Amino acid sequence: MEVAQVLHMNRGMGETSYAQNSLLQQKVISMTKPITDEAITNLYCDTFPTSLTIADLGCSSGPNTLFAVSEIVKVVDEIRRKLGHESPEYQLLLNDLPGNDFNAIFRSLAGFQENMIKQMGDGFGPCFFAGVPGSFYGRLFHAKSLHFVYSSYSLMWLSQVPEGLDVNKGNIYMASTSPPSVLKAYYRQFQTDFSLFLKCRSEELVAGGRMVLTFLGRRSEDRSSKDCCYIWELLAVALNEMVGEGFIEEEKFDSFNIPQYTPSPFEVESEVEKEGSFTIDRLEVSQVNWDAADDDEVHKCDAFKDSGYKVAKCMRAVAEPLLVSHFGEAIIDEVFSRYTEIVADRISKEKTEFVNVTVSMTRRDCIC
Repeated sequence: MEVAQVLHMNRGMGETSYAQNSLLQQKVISMTKPITDEAITNLYCDTFPTSLTIADLGCSSGPNTLFAVSEIVKVVDEIRRKLGHESPEYQLLLNDLPGNDFNAIFRSLAGFQENMIKQMGDGFGPCFFAGVPGSFYGRLFHAKSLHFVYSSYSLMWLSQVPEGLDVNKGNIYMASTSPPSVLKAYYRQFQTDFSLFLKCRSEELVAGGRMVLTFLGRRSEDRSSKDCCYIWELLAVALNEMVGEGFIEEEKFDSFNIPQYTPSPFEVESEVEKEGSFTIDRLEVSQVNWDAADDDEVHKCDAFKDSGYKVAKCMRAVAEPLLVSHFGEAIIDEVFSRYTEIVADRISKEKTEFVNVTVSMTRRDCIC
């Protein structure tokens, strides 16, 4: 699998699109907003830039793309008004892999700009947007051109499927039944990728530039813990059923693995310290229910089936392009029909949460 060519969220505005099934990701952006607000506030008050360049890495498409950057810009505008400063010019750089639905983003920009001007009033802006296709596991921008880098629910995706996973029979990801060598292979790939990410961003950020990253992660140091692996294990259950019934070839199933790694806070901290370009300002863990509902909603006795449907649609919006690339389109509806029932059953019996690891960093003035 050539990850950079096939990894993208479901395009368009249809029923199974990411744009229609990304409420969970939006909730995580809102949950972690205080950390982002603090970082952009400190950046602005330390430098008072007349031009502010902000990059959203792994921006995807749909409402969350412009929601994330607009919230950052609003914080800056509120501060500069309180201080009596003129508005900086904003350069907003939206990055994702080439398969991302950039056209949908571009079509929405005119309306977004008009709405922002109405909200912010006189003296705001201007805002200049650019789409930047490419992998963030490499250089994307000019040296020392960025002030602020933001990324939410993107950096858990790896640049490639780790090598040496042929022994991961019956699984599509790290799992409780995965051999230790599989867990090590995933971790090594994360180390390689995240270290390269940090190096590239250190070259692109100005001295004192800030970065806020939110990973889908885990609390436990057990790399196969339910914190991070359970949602994929349940998808493997659906696929395994279809192998047993002859819908999918066993060899085809055994050669499919998800290119993702969900790190612990300790693993994130270790790589940042090892790479050496950044100081960590905050490192925090939060959690959100699989269906993005509040706890009192999740535990209503009639909510489980609906929750299973929502979670399966969210996962389909994320995983369908990977599955289609490997298995073809014919099985997709059946896979997610089964997956919906499996997920609903699990939600009815136990608490199911995603764990978020958020790190706020500052680029060191001197990188030695």
